[in-house]
Amino acid sequence: MAVYPDYLDLGPLDRAAGVVRLPGSKSISNRTLLLAALAVGRTRIHDLLASDDVDRMLEALGLLGVKLSGPQQGVVTVEGCAGRFTQRRADLFLGNAGTAFRPLTAALALSDGHYKLSGVPRMHERPIGDLVDALRGLGANIHYLGNEGYPPLEIRPATMGSNAKVQVRGDVSSQFLTALLMALPLAGRRITIEVVGELISKPYIDITLNLMARFGVKVERDGWSSFTIPANSRMVSPGDVFVEGDASGASYFLAAGAIGCGPVRVEGVGRGSIQGDVGFAGALAAMGARIDMHDNWIEAAAPLDGRLRAFDLDLNAIPDAAMTLAVAALFADGTSRLRNIASWRVKETDRIAAMATELRKLGARVEEGTDFLTVTPPAGSRLADGAAIDTYDDHRIAMCFSLAALGGVTVRINDPKCVAKTFPDYFGQFDEVTWNSTVPVIAIDGPSASGKGAVAQRVAEQLGFHYLDSGSLYRLVALCALRERVDLKDADSLGGIARQLPVHFTGGRILLSQEDVTDAIRAEAVSTAASEVASFPSVRQGLMRRQQAFRHAPGLVAEGRDMASVVFPDALLKVFLTASAEERARRRYKQLIEKGFDATLTTLLQDIRQRDARDTERSVAPLQKSVGAQIIDTTGLSIQEVVARILQWFESASHKAPSR
Repeated sequence: MAVYPDYLDLGPLDRAAGVVRLPGSKSISNRTLLLAALAVGRTRIHDLLASDDVDRMLEALGLLGVKLSGPQQGVVTVEGCAGRFTQRRADLFLGNAGTAFRPLTAALALSDGHYKLSGVPRMHERPIGDLVDALRGLGANIHYLGNEGYPPLEIRPATMGSNAKVQVRGDVSSQFLTALLMALPLAGRRITIEVVGELISKPYIDITLNLMARFGVKVERDGWSSFTIPANSRMVSPGDVFVEGDASGASYFLAAGAIGCGPVRVEGVGRGSIQGDVGFAGALAAMGARIDMHDNWIEAAAPLDGRLRAFDLDLNAIPDAAMTLAVAALFADGTSRLRNIASWRVKETDRIAAMATELRKLGARVEEGTDFLTVTPPAGSRLADGAAIDTYDDHRIAMCFSLAALGGVTVRINDPKCVAKTFPDYFGQFDEVTWNSTVPVIAIDGPSASGKGAVAQRVAEQLGFHYLDSGSLYRLVALCALRERVDLKDADSLGGIARQLPVHFTGGRILLSQEDVTDAIRAEAVSTAASEVASFPSVRQGLMRRQQAFRHAPGLVAEGRDMASVVFPDALLKVFLTASAEERARRRYKQLIEKGFDATLTTLLQDIRQRDARDTERSVAPLQKSVGAQIIDTTGLSIQEVVARILQWFESASHKAPSR
């Protein structure tokens, strides 16, 4: 998991585009874990979310005697206990994980053990009385260890009655109904749950019913007013379960695409999702955003005129994703109204009050009510610069306010580590798809062995700029293709690899899905394959947004083909390095000999001339000087002499550039 400081300064940013592979859904992950634990048989759970909330559920199940293994190759295995936990006594700490606390309360209340359940102070402020009352009506023996109606709880063996009906309020939290639905099959008889009042967050109940059906329990229902567990119901493992990407987490990136031009594509959710929060895409469309949705991905881009429309929406069905809309409203053309969001009051914090407070720091005019929020952008739509956003130990506040940086301002996110609850690497992912188009770029290109790599690194070090070796990205695509046995002529598959490349550059090393491949991408087979895959437009287009995402303050030195002409056509300084073929052959010869490889000058000179011909004549990204590029013939020059000339040009260009 990512390690974050006490605060994180973001921005100023003005662009967002790229592809994000979503982590698993928290709601699906924790529901699936409990159902698998209560089921008969072994369940293999794929793509389980790695987060604090899921860790709390895993720890609790372990303490209850459930056998767990993994993750191994992304799979967690759960040995079901057939509804009877082997540990009859346990003290469980569940943090601030409502998706663990509420369902476990119900499951343990209908067992014959002695348990204590507690959490962080905020969890002890989140109501649970309606669930406890419903369970007591079935014979559960539950005591409050603190304030009446709130955790922590003590649970003793139940005295199960013969009640055929139980009532629960539906207007406080849908998790109460979810908890009862997943636990009542343990009773072994037909029981009907009657919902009192309007049921909120209905899509989350759909998730519960869908997952229960996968585990063999088909709930009978009368609309949203009553739900019946058939007699003799029991959970049976379906074998393998795949966790969808987090649709709530998708909202931040889709909104980024709508605000920052885009397109931004999120992969892992789509038209086939069982999560209601995919409805967020529809809300963005109502604001004028351009939305494209397929079975397993959604893409969002800004309106053609670049301005989002204000909205007035009932958001009861998507309360978590609705928070993202509150921040997106800062970029709208008028006052937006978020209605029917009373459930915000009893989440990780009082989200209505917290959102109002933090939105005002950015200059917005905000009105809050018991179940609504109105947001009016600041005058001139210019957000306040330097706002320090307090996050209230609430992951969603931290994530949605990151979007404010796309207003061209700096935003400080206090306590950014709170995102570990559901999306530990959120800020890393956000960083990869956002950038500032006013940040200066030096683009350096040239033929093989012209010295562009060594020079670019030195220039970046001298200026304290970020460095992009675009060639390594093509090598990474080649490495993945070779490992996955993808046909190197399959342009579509190679383009898909380029778009989804799980790469991170850190401390001079290159990580592919956390594996250090710095040396592996230099293998001869990878180099040869990289030359092939780089010829496909689908690969170059797939990597372009990832390359642009390296553009962060204070600046970037980007080395490689297309840098000055396609990827950064607005680069402040464009440099084309060259040298005679003989000089470049001598340099390559020296490098190979120093590394202990056999080589001959004649062969190397022939190879370089052949490569120059191929690179110059190819139809995709041919080797050529970009318009406006400064040329340096490095023959006979030292690296430091070339670097000094580039630095001089950069200083001159900076003075001539318009104010940024």
